[in-house]
Amino acid sequence: MKKCLVILCLLSPLAALSQDIQLTRTILDTLTSKTMWGRGYTNNGLEKAAEYINAKFESYGLSPMDGKTYKQHFSFPVNTFPGKMELKINGQALVPGKEFIVMPESVGKIAHGKLIQKDSSVFISATDRIVLILKDKLTWSVSKHVADYTGIEVIKPMAKKPETIDVNIENQLVPDFKAVNLCGIVKGTLQPDSFLVLTAHYDHLGGMGSSTYFPGANDNASGVSFLLSMAKYYAANPAPYSMAFICFSAEEAGLVGSKHFTEQPLLDLSKIRFLINLDMVGTGETGITVVNATEYPKEFDLLNQVNNAHNYLVRISPRGKAANSDHFHFTEKGVPSFFIYTTGGVKAYHDVYDQPEHLPFTEYNDLFSLFLDFNDKLMK
Repeated sequence: MKKCLVILCLLSPLAALSQDIQLTRTILDTLTSKTMWGRGYTNNGLEKAAEYINAKFESYGLSPMDGKTYKQHFSFPVNTFPGKMELKINGQALVPGKEFIVMPESVGKIAHGKLIQKDSSVFISATDRIVLILKDKLTWSVSKHVADYTGIEVIKPMAKKPETIDVNIENQLVPDFKAVNLCGIVKGTLQPDSFLVLTAHYDHLGGMGSSTYFPGANDNASGVSFLLSMAKYYAANPAPYSMAFICFSAEEAGLVGSKHFTEQPLLDLSKIRFLINLDMVGTGETGITVVNATEYPKEFDLLNQVNNAHNYLVRISPRGKAANSDHFHFTEKGVPSFFIYTTGGVKAYHDVYDQPEHLPFTEYNDLFSLFLDFNDKLMK
């Protein structure tokens, strides 16, 4: 009997982590589903994702950060593509997302005309203000404004040089798109006025037309899934410090949600001991990269000490300060912060191929354990 108890005690942490990755997979599949429509600006995709995360916070028993609601409201302008997304080159129809994308700042257009070659990869229809660019990879993004032209990127190679173009693209500028950050807390057992903060953006690119959406599995359903698993863990196992969890919106539109939070914070920023931002954590074959490592060498050294003691990851690579995710505005406000992303594995990024079935979560268990141990060290 004693042997059985010892074995169960040894296995229980592993069982918990196994359960966590199952939960993470379920969350990932939900956030990247067609229903969520790329967690963007058409088909209520972003709103549906927010409601899903809100329900998770509630079910885990997190407290609203402001004491009333998990939602922090804000708005911003965004250019959307809700309807027609049709393109023919030399009379041949191309597939949106896979064979072409529209530049996010583009104005809608219905036109037919000849193309003039400007260089090896750029073609224009001057009368219709259309620019067509041949690209090796199609990478989409989000724009908060509308230009006076229609830009289209087409994947190389084409069977024949582009000579004619037929386009039917619909755009709609939403001047005050409504969005929310989701903010919850697990109160600390010893020092509830000191905070460790975990953040991840839940928005992605949304849809391009009425039939194409960008799932955003690694970017950043992976980070949100990881954050929610951590939130569930700490809700069941409160730490000495308060643990705060923030899912930001509008990161892809220019770090809008995190900027709003730092300008109208729901907790005292000076009481944040440390913040870790998760963005693209679905791989890990070659380790992780830590942005701001050079800004906070003491914490970076501590992270490496934890990793070396347990051999969690093959490598932790340092990187300097960068405005490339939601940690940035916190750093600018003096909040000690890391932005962590995994490396190796899948290469899909801001395209229709960033899908959940391609995401291995290779180092999920090790990364989860690394975070638990690192957080524990930060609270001592």
